[in-house]
Amino acid sequence: MKKLGNLVEDSWVEGNGAGTPLFNAITGEAIASASTNGVDIGSMYEYARSTGGYALRRMTFQERGRMLKKLALHLHSCKDKFYKVSYATGATRIDSWIDIEGGIGNLFANASLRRKLPDSTFAVDGDFIPLSKEGSFGGHHIIVPKEGVAVHINAYNFPIWGMLEKIAVNLLAGVPAIVKPATVTSFLTEYMVREIHSSGILPKGSLQLVCGSARDILDFVDERDVVTFTGSATTGRKLKVHPQIVENSVPFNLEADSLNAAILGPDAVPGTPEFDLFVKEIRNEMTVKCGQKCTAVRRIMVPEKHIDAFQDALTTQLSKTVIGDPSVEGVRMGSLVGQTQRDDVRSQIAILEEDAEIVFGSPNEVEVKGADSNIGAFMSPVLLRVNNSSDASKVHEVEAFGPVSTLMSYNEVSEAVALSKKGRGSLCCSITTHDKDVATEFVRNAACMHGRILVLNRECARESTGHGSPLPLLVHGGPGRAGGGEEMGGLRGVRHYMQRTAIQGHPSMLTAITSQYQPGSIQVESEPHVFRKHFEELNVGDTVTTAKHTVTEADISNFANVSGDNFYAHVDATSLEGTIFEQRVAHGYFILSKAAGLFVDPKKGPVLLNYGIEECRFTKPVYPGSTIGVRLTVKEKISQERREPEDVAKGIVKFQVDVYDETGETVAIATILTMVKMLDQSPD
Repeated sequence: MKKLGNLVEDSWVEGNGAGTPLFNAITGEAIASASTNGVDIGSMYEYARSTGGYALRRMTFQERGRMLKKLALHLHSCKDKFYKVSYATGATRIDSWIDIEGGIGNLFANASLRRKLPDSTFAVDGDFIPLSKEGSFGGHHIIVPKEGVAVHINAYNFPIWGMLEKIAVNLLAGVPAIVKPATVTSFLTEYMVREIHSSGILPKGSLQLVCGSARDILDFVDERDVVTFTGSATTGRKLKVHPQIVENSVPFNLEADSLNAAILGPDAVPGTPEFDLFVKEIRNEMTVKCGQKCTAVRRIMVPEKHIDAFQDALTTQLSKTVIGDPSVEGVRMGSLVGQTQRDDVRSQIAILEEDAEIVFGSPNEVEVKGADSNIGAFMSPVLLRVNNSSDASKVHEVEAFGPVSTLMSYNEVSEAVALSKKGRGSLCCSITTHDKDVATEFVRNAACMHGRILVLNRECARESTGHGSPLPLLVHGGPGRAGGGEEMGGLRGVRHYMQRTAIQGHPSMLTAITSQYQPGSIQVESEPHVFRKHFEELNVGDTVTTAKHTVTEADISNFANVSGDNFYAHVDATSLEGTIFEQRVAHGYFILSKAAGLFVDPKKGPVLLNYGIEECRFTKPVYPGSTIGVRLTVKEKISQERREPEDVAKGIVKFQVDVYDETGETVAIATILTMVKMLDQSPD
């Protein structure tokens, strides 16, 4: 029988001894074993820190992002072979699609975040903070990669997605990972990691893998590291108080299985699109991945007057679900990951029956297609119903991690809110309604106990990703029972693996440290004009101080005619009584337009185009007779990747446009974005 490997440093190592046997969830056949006996996990930490982390920290965000994109493209090109292995976990094609292509999609999504990050190894967080009267002292924040390891202890239900959605974030942040998948499905994780390793796309030491028992995996964490755990709340709480976690104040992100709720709005009566959508959504949540999702709907809340109609509609749909071998034509639901898991689900259903009665399915009997229900880990969808929602307790405490949900009734939206909160914190919740008032009341009052809320209706249904689908650019986590953590979440997730540090000093010193111009920093007059310089020749702080222009009433009238902006403050001096204006005031956009006329060098040169304004504020009224000038300063530089080899090599330059009047006060300030050609046009 095949023995799974552990990726230790840069080599595949099999653990000693027979190891833990792993089985095909459909056929019951032993397919592999996993062992970590004899694996030096301590050396894995040191290798990650000294080799993987060192290499990643030397890369910029742009380079790390392109690395993720390259890895995503590679894995997508060979995705079909992962599907073949995935069937052994009991997953159907659509289940595997969520796991495999959903995981790869996380790589793509996080790779795209590089466009929001600088072309450097660190990032600046927030705005400059003046800390002195004369402007010689201020503060800022930077974020830098932690110099430790991201340790990911993952659940069994998504052996690929669970790994990729986590490592995409820590790799973009510049931190290496040690991944510990759940043993029962680790054969699929190992298969993908072998592909990643053989591709050579990631630096050595940036990804290591531990199959089999976790053993002493947390014994080596220290203040440099970050630990994430996905799985049961009970196990998560035990790991969270590990002595090394507590003593070294190691960030520990817990994402636990939770009692997620789905609510049918009072307006979604039988016959409406929302009623039908709700039935379909619950059917999917109960049957996709055989209900083995941390986000699956465990509690269904329906208006009391419609509960019978909903139960009939749902059980009709569930009865059409063909269960069996996922490789057989027509099968729509596979199996649980193993018989041990099936036994656990059965025991949880028995506890739920103290509050509720089974109205569809059986935990002990199921008809399957193309397989043996006694050998494979199959189970029928099981729907329970609570007859007295106010007295039930077990349904808000016990989770059967399989194709199991419990139905209950409510009368008022406030009651649905209260019932949803009885789960003591969930990863996600949903309400299906076309009534904006209902949605607003529910979301605003229930949000404090749920990590994510989907509002589903006819308008978004066609493109909705559904109740149970976490998305890489949104946070994934929840309060209370759900673990109190947040995974992913776009840039929020990246920052989880970085250290935020406050820095203080003179603005010029902070400019040098951050590579971003800070207010009050020295401005060096550029010679030649900044528009005559290529990207590499520009330095942060390079400044052009322009000629000046005295604003006239004719300027204001002409701009009103050209723009069509005849707002009274610009054109009607008789209407100014009771306003903040002393006389006709120049249009803010005239000031900005005139500023461009003052600072632009019109000759053809390295500046390819101006493509936007990032921020703009008009800070002081400009009246006829005021004289304005501009200081145009290089604020930040970001190199741009070439999409095609023949593309022009270029970068983005952010310029601060500071428009001031004859008193020296700023009247308008903006950041403009320009695309500037590079000197070096050689292929990357």
